[in-house]
Amino acid sequence: MFSFLLFFLACNSDGDQPKNNEGRKVFHYNQIIPISSLDPAFARTQNNIWAVDHLYNGLVQLNDALEVKPDLATSWEISDDGLEYRFQLRDDVFFHDDPCFPEGKGRKITAQDVVYSFNRIIDQQINSPGSWIFKGKIRAEQPFEARSEKEFVLHLKKAFRPMLGILTMQYCSVLPKEAVAHYGKEFRSHPVGSGPFKFKKWLENQSLFLVKNEKYFEKEGGAQLPYLDGIRVSFMTDRKTAYLEMLNGKLDFMSGLESSVINELLDKEGALKADKKEKLKFYKSPYLNMEYLGINLEADKSSALQKKKVRQALNYGFDRAKMMKALRNNVGKPANSGFTPRGLPSFDAAKVPGYTFDPDKARGLLAEAGYPNGKGFPEISLMTNKDYLDLCTFITRQWQDLGIDVKIEVVESATLRQRMRTKTAHFFRGSWIADYPDAESFFTMFYSQNPPPPNYTRFKNDQFDKLYEKALLENDDIKRNALYHEMESILIDEAPVIFLFYDETALFSGKNISGVSKNAINLLDVKRIKKQ
Repeated sequence: MFSFLLFFLACNSDGDQPKNNEGRKVFHYNQIIPISSLDPAFARTQNNIWAVDHLYNGLVQLNDALEVKPDLATSWEISDDGLEYRFQLRDDVFFHDDPCFPEGKGRKITAQDVVYSFNRIIDQQINSPGSWIFKGKIRAEQPFEARSEKEFVLHLKKAFRPMLGILTMQYCSVLPKEAVAHYGKEFRSHPVGSGPFKFKKWLENQSLFLVKNEKYFEKEGGAQLPYLDGIRVSFMTDRKTAYLEMLNGKLDFMSGLESSVINELLDKEGALKADKKEKLKFYKSPYLNMEYLGINLEADKSSALQKKKVRQALNYGFDRAKMMKALRNNVGKPANSGFTPRGLPSFDAAKVPGYTFDPDKARGLLAEAGYPNGKGFPEISLMTNKDYLDLCTFITRQWQDLGIDVKIEVVESATLRQRMRTKTAHFFRGSWIADYPDAESFFTMFYSQNPPPPNYTRFKNDQFDKLYEKALLENDDIKRNALYHEMESILIDEAPVIFLFYDETALFSGKNISGVSKNAINLLDVKRIKKQ
């Protein structure tokens, strides 16, 4: 009954969605977490980010190689001191037609719309979770300036090299003030953008419907984007149910893996099983997410974890490759280099060698730390949520071979985050996903001037801090990456974390779908997708 209702609504929605969808190319995907807002200022989680990306444009965008490319801006210049970013805008982009405009016709986007959109992010009354992207970075007076209809200028108070990448985030989508004024608090459910798709209908916790923007400005090889006629997003919260829908051809696309079905879909080498290849395509690529075990360095000073050689021994004391094959079907790569994951331009495993499985070396380090064969090693607890219990169990069992017993404490995710913020989580399972494609997004976790979050380990190292601050001012990518590699070496030596694995995306589509983007920020770029 539920599926029939959604189909009926999809086929009978008013406006430019015809009553009969036959012949139309509608891309149907599922989100296990329902969308909470279609307002870019609240594009904090993947479910919201994907929807906002379908509806809006920003000054710049990322391609699948994580290179910053033009979007609303045709070009840009950064001043030599890194304090001024000047953008030249296109003059052929219009907001979607909407009742908020005179006669319902969308108007042309100008630099003043960028000023309005960015000021809205930092407006305390809006209370956007994205306000941090500009906090402490922009000058106090007129940080956003429209020098003409086509020229926008961003003014920083100090150089911050990752800023261009930050501007690709969906928080920085450009929107019209008329829509916010017209819809007020309801703007969250009446989005007006300039993106490849226009808003049609949102049935909260059930479905979202978008239709093609026939006036969209981007082209590919002379063909106007998007190729699809529409998008339908459903919100089945049970991932296994969604996978069954996918196998039955009722979904076109899904993201992520469910432990209960992973062995049905993938073999132990991480490839799609032969009996699924007739129905599905599988896409795997680096994902800017680092999984780790963190150690609170300001916790109990008598803890064995406060000794660097113990932390190093734990890093050498388990088999990451075996763990990934046994528990993740090789979706993800062992973290045998630094803290920043594969997929970032600065990642270089050859220049930054990290930890591998070496139990003999682990035993030697334990002996040097005063615990030969684990003798006298005090009891420690590792805190995790239930989703990572199998992974933590695998690791702690291998540590038992070193003579180290670690108790696992399973808590709710919210409790774990709260205890990580305080000093009550001494040893914990954590992960960090990049907000923008620069290694700085990961190194900020270890800068001593940062509180928890993001510095959950309370790491303090003067040399690391100096390198971090120097890297923020360096405009030469080669030199900045060299600084990043020095910072990685410090983290590997000091070992404030147990390095686990570099994550990968796991995407599935129907055989009739092409043009699915594979990128390390796991952004679903629907405008280039085709459906046969």
